[in-house]
Amino acid sequence: MDLSEIREREDKLQGLGTSLLRKEDARFIRGQGSYVDDVKLPGMLFGALVRSPYAHARIRGIAKDKALACPGVVAVLTADDLKPVNLHWMPTLGGDVQAVLADGKVCFQLQEVAMVLATDRYAAADGAALVEVDYEELPAIVDPKKAMAADAPVIREDIAEKKEVGHGPRTHPNHIFTWEAGDKAAADAAFAGAAVTVREEILNPRVHPCPLEPCGCVASFNKATGNLTVYLTTQAPHLVRTVLAMLSGIAESKIRVVAGDIGGGFGNKVPVYPGYVVAIVASIVTGVPVKWIESRIENISTTGFARDYHGVGELAADADGRIKGLRFTALADHGAFNSHVSATKFPAGLFSICTGSYAIPNAYCRVDAVYTNKAPGGVAYRCSLRVTEAVYLIERMIDVLAQKLGIDKAEIRRRNFVQKEQFPYTTSLGWTLDSGDYVPALEKVLAAVDYEGLRREQAEKRAKGELMGIGISTFTEIVGAGPTKACDILGIGLFDSCEIRVHPTGGVIARLGTMSQGQGHATTYAQIIATELGLPASDIVVEEGDTDKAPYGAGTWGSRSTPVSGAATAKAARKIKEKARQIAAHLLEVGEGDLDWEVDRFTVKGNPGQAKTMKEICMAAHQGNLPEGMEQGLNAVAYYDPPNLTYPFGAYVCVVDVDRFTGEVKVRRFYALDDCGTRINPMIIEGQIHGGLTEAFAVALGQQVPFDENGNHLGNSLMDYFLPTAVETPKWETDHTVTPSPHHPLGAKGVAESPHVGGIPCISNAVVDAFAHLGVTHMDMPHSAFRVWQQCHALGIDRHEG
Repeated sequence: MDLSEIREREDKLQGLGTSLLRKEDARFIRGQGSYVDDVKLPGMLFGALVRSPYAHARIRGIAKDKALACPGVVAVLTADDLKPVNLHWMPTLGGDVQAVLADGKVCFQLQEVAMVLATDRYAAADGAALVEVDYEELPAIVDPKKAMAADAPVIREDIAEKKEVGHGPRTHPNHIFTWEAGDKAAADAAFAGAAVTVREEILNPRVHPCPLEPCGCVASFNKATGNLTVYLTTQAPHLVRTVLAMLSGIAESKIRVVAGDIGGGFGNKVPVYPGYVVAIVASIVTGVPVKWIESRIENISTTGFARDYHGVGELAADADGRIKGLRFTALADHGAFNSHVSATKFPAGLFSICTGSYAIPNAYCRVDAVYTNKAPGGVAYRCSLRVTEAVYLIERMIDVLAQKLGIDKAEIRRRNFVQKEQFPYTTSLGWTLDSGDYVPALEKVLAAVDYEGLRREQAEKRAKGELMGIGISTFTEIVGAGPTKACDILGIGLFDSCEIRVHPTGGVIARLGTMSQGQGHATTYAQIIATELGLPASDIVVEEGDTDKAPYGAGTWGSRSTPVSGAATAKAARKIKEKARQIAAHLLEVGEGDLDWEVDRFTVKGNPGQAKTMKEICMAAHQGNLPEGMEQGLNAVAYYDPPNLTYPFGAYVCVVDVDRFTGEVKVRRFYALDDCGTRINPMIIEGQIHGGLTEAFAVALGQQVPFDENGNHLGNSLMDYFLPTAVETPKWETDHTVTPSPHHPLGAKGVAESPHVGGIPCISNAVVDAFAHLGVTHMDMPHSAFRVWQQCHALGIDRHEG
């Protein structure tokens, strides 16, 4: 056997494990991407939204006359105009209803009140400025801890009398749900008998994903055919199509959702926003296309935020630091409408992964969600449905426990890890971790950064009054939103799909239900198919984002592309490969069991020179010499509903230096080791890790959406909201181990969210560690220079001696 010839054929395929340059980049770097705002249709009108200046107010009246007299203005739509078609309220992906245009009352600042339609964007903006709204301002609630006070203003008068809104009984008009997991009695008993306990209040502040491209849509309704086409910034085209069918009453078969290129999503482009719905209604009413594109301020102010979790963490342990019990509770601020994306059975998302990488025998967690006068959302900002909040809590609390016991923070993690031989491991909160090997991952990172040497350096600096922090995060993620038995959205299962068509000459087109926003799908899916079918990745075209072409899928969010759609891709390819085997056996006049697969061909066992390549089989499949009764062609569709979620993990170390006079935090070193199971494209993995770590850096050190006591948004432009550039971003060092998922067809787990989920607590742990010798156990994010200086000032270490 000529191994060099086999390796040459493998290299030509550029399949799994190859660092293949992204196919899609060529057009992006040439400025040839196609985004929603690039869509131009004949006769198109432009929409601009009138938004409330108040966080809480009644609407006494809306005067349209001045706006309608504005040159170019065609119409002004309000809730009263939507009522005849019953589209003034819409269902949310959190099981609530949301006002499309404010119906008699506004519940957050910049809520949508009216839409002005005009012949160009500037006329629409001019008209919007001329709409006169008479408001009666009401008291606002911005502190979720005050939302359920006896005298608290009722925010949602439309549901004030409802005893429940989809997730169990409510105890107050501003209460949304209470969700629990685990065994409270067992956890309480563990605390009662523990040698040591720790407790800390930990805030995950409200932040915003702030993708490069804001949200928008172009709606085009054809009155003659009854067909609706919507060009949309969406991460989940099929789910949106279903929601639009539910909203409009138009048959889903007559609705086409097209998501072209998307300039970043991070969860922000999963929900259905009011601007979309009004544009669609306007097109249905006028019979012409309508475009609505939001501004940057609108995007930060009104589209899905993330976090705003006010947590309390508690751990109980023995004197050696082995954790015996966990109790985590959180108060979740969901804003004025419960519009965050959440699985029906898990209104608080996957927060119950909060036991992390640790074998904790007794655990209980609870989340109470409330309404406030803030924009709604709670999207999964580069994480799977509240996993970031869960991981942040456990990784902060294990540091707090180590500090109280005087145990090294790496050592306390070693003592509590789930061990390799325990997998698959079912946590005390009910999740079954598929695979892992945490100890070697941590040891590899500690050796790489010379952890012992760093601790010695830290001791020397502390003796001189200098602040140096070393943060560790050993996290386990839960990704691959699905399986249907556990997760659904509005009752729709979170399976995914792939259709593969193979042409006579061996070219391939694959269509999938996911939607790329920079993850490199066109490359990685092609590499999966290349390895499975023995056809070059360069000859494989991947299409997503058009509901008229792709089979139904749940989209790209929750790091589900590789765990779910990648599996569907492999399954579809294997269906084709099985048919190809039958054709090869027929052509070679042997039994199917007499064939071996070798890179890109079937060979006869014992006689490898007798073979049929996949390209030869592709042509034969479109000709007449086939097994009796077999149809022509090599096409297949596969749907994949995973048996379990996947659980990538990682071990990170961050080293920071803190200027005690200014509060400035500098990340000196960040070393990230990720285990995402089978690695499809190492180059793309590294890029995703760099991106996730940069967003983690932003959240930990600067991002926050602040409000004043009247509900005014104080940080809704990029003058105020921190987006790190290449200037501020540290150098990231990456590493990996490989622990394949036993239930995934490729052994892959997903990776894009892990660096964000694990990076935030790692950086925060490093900042707090810089002050640990001074008795500080916790500091809330963001660790901006001013906030860190405030800690230095409180400790009296911000003044020069003499």
